[in-house]
Amino acid sequence: MELDFEQIKKIIPQRFPFIMIDRVINVNPGKEATAIKNVSGNDIFFLGHFPEKAIMPGVALIEAMAQTAIILFGAGENAASGDTLYFLGSVKARFYHPVVPGDCMTIKAVNVKSLPSGAYVTAEATVDDRKVSEAELVFSVKNE
Repeated sequence: MELDFEQIKKIIPQRFPFIMIDRVINVNPGKEATAIKNVSGNDIFFLGHFPEKAIMPGVALIEAMAQTAIILFGAGENAASGDTLYFLGSVKARFYHPVVPGDCMTIKAVNVKSLPSGAYVTAEATVDDRKVSEAELVFSVKNE
């Protein structure tokens, strides 16, 4: 299953300028999702990171991975309700190479273990098949 930008906005709670994924190229609900972020020099975080040499901040990379993980549970027949809140509780991340304007970043998130009120997810970000970052994410899900 693929999702365009408008479909993504129906699933994740973030809005401009904090939407960090542009398209979902594959989602197997509850199991894995793969998303694309087209990195632009006009992305707002480049205003200060860094003015003399633009590098995508690590926190933005983690946010892209977390949003891809939300797609895992927010897409398909078993989608959480629109009132679902996602809380990122724990992050263990590694960064290997900088992500810069012009890059097309691919993010893959895999549900390793579903928990009673959340999940343990691994994620990897690549540019041109080169790993730029990876993370282990633990988050909780709350339905209001």
